[in-house]
Amino acid sequence: IGAIAIMVLLAWPVSFHAIRADKKAFLLQILSVTQMIIVGPYLAILLFLFLIPLGMYSPCIREMGTLGPKPALIGHRGAPMLAPENTEMSFLKTIEHGGDGLETDVAISYDGVPFLMHDDTLKRTTNVAEVYPNDTGKAASFFSWDALQKLNAGMWFLKNKPFVGMGSLSKADQKQAKNQSIYTLSSFLRLADSHNKLVIFDLYRPPEKHPYRNLWLRKVLDVILKEAKIKRHLVLWLHNSVRSFVQSVAPGFQHTMGRKAPIEDLLKHNIVKLNLVYTDMSSEDIRKYAAANITTNFYVVNEPWLYSLAWCSGAHSVTTNAVHLLKDLSQPLFLMTPQQYSIMWILTDTISAFLITLIFFLQW
Repeated sequence: IGAIAIMVLLAWPVSFHAIRADKKAFLLQILSVTQMIIVGPYLAILLFLFLIPLGMYSPCIREMGTLGPKPALIGHRGAPMLAPENTEMSFLKTIEHGGDGLETDVAISYDGVPFLMHDDTLKRTTNVAEVYPNDTGKAASFFSWDALQKLNAGMWFLKNKPFVGMGSLSKADQKQAKNQSIYTLSSFLRLADSHNKLVIFDLYRPPEKHPYRNLWLRKVLDVILKEAKIKRHLVLWLHNSVRSFVQSVAPGFQHTMGRKAPIEDLLKHNIVKLNLVYTDMSSEDIRKYAAANITTNFYVVNEPWLYSLAWCSGAHSVTTNAVHLLKDLSQPLFLMTPQQYSIMWILTDTISAFLITLIFFLQW
């Protein structure tokens, strides 16, 4: 529609140059070479734009009453547009804005404490350069938990403002952000359990020469099962190695796969959910998996138009940085019936063709 509007505006200079360049030839109804060079491409592009609707498809063009439920919202590292990622404040903001689940990243400290950190090092999200200036490039997993507790995990957020259009925080939120520290997996799980929120996390194996390199999964499971004791159905278990072992020691987890696979293979491994990048979104695949009771989650979906596409495609949930924005969407953007779609394009083409013809006539 925007392109057609531009073509209507261009009709004035195109008609001016085409007609005035050789008015005598135009009056004789003979198209000069100059007119062909100017008008030909213009009309070809215009015809292409008029015919585009015939080849367009969107899952949001559908009959009334066929739209599925709104996808659940899982906070990607919490609410990183409102608070420092992977901190208690970030997860509380997700809960405050009605998020259905929490996503995070889990590493293991040198002395075996699972904590939340996305990056390999601490440089981006802590003040490690101030506290441990000689260790800024050191892997996060090679710090002891005592050393990690001495770091601030919130000041960087106020200084760097990691997202465009974040807006300003209230003084209370600024004060809270300044005092954030690195969060443990145990505290994260207890928080989620107390608010009945789903959890999904990426697990990072410690580097070589780390004392827990071969014991890290056992350590994570101990925290989940013995320390935090989160309700098992809230855990979307994503890590794929030793899945059968995890299923034997922790029955009740919702086992989740990070890639598409044949339904037979997924059912064989008791997979109940797929966690896929949004570029893998397909209405047909979503329906196919849903028929086998396998739900789909897509990441990272931040824009309302992309969330609308996921909604119309039948996605069951999305992981997002923008829970506070997407929660207010009452229906998908551009949702319309095929009849409304046809009327929109017929009116657009008719009105634009009339205006372009009128402009050429006035120039003549």
